[in-house]
Amino acid sequence: MSKIENKVQKWLSDEGLFRQKVPDENANFHFVINYPEGHILDVIQPKGKEDMVLIACATNVSPEHQTEIRKLKPEKKDEFIWEFRFLLNSQFVDFQLQHPENILQSFLITDEIFEDGLSKDRLISSVKTIFRAKLHGIWKIQMEFGMYEEGSKNIDQDNMYV
Repeated sequence: MSKIENKVQKWLSDEGLFRQKVPDENANFHFVINYPEGHILDVIQPKGKEDMVLIACATNVSPEHQTEIRKLKPEKKDEFIWEFRFLLNSQFVDFQLQHPENILQSFLITDEIFEDGLSKDRLISSVKTIFRAKLHGIWKIQMEFGMYEEGSKNIDQDNMYV
């Protein structure tokens, strides 16, 4: 276990965020964390990047929301994707969108911390930033296409921890 791995795992454990270490052939270490409780984020040190830690969160768009996106005219689909890009970019995070034919299927939000800037404060702040960016994306989708819970039942709630 490297010095960085020990430090990061301890900080995450101290804050009650550490869930488990998972095997990952592409990483020196890969931790799954809860932030907030019930929401999964990843803290990874990719192979070949011994001086960096990556915080990531992948989000799948629900089938119900994808169905609503499909109903849009082509120019409205394009407009939605551009708005979504601008929204995530305004959060000062890196992101990737999966949107074949401008139908948003998933989005990945990441942030990097290099060893010379790695501190407990920076790590936890980055985790919170990633989660807030995810939340912005979820809220944008819900605002545009309705709020769905698992089981496709329409809901009306306002909770930061979706």
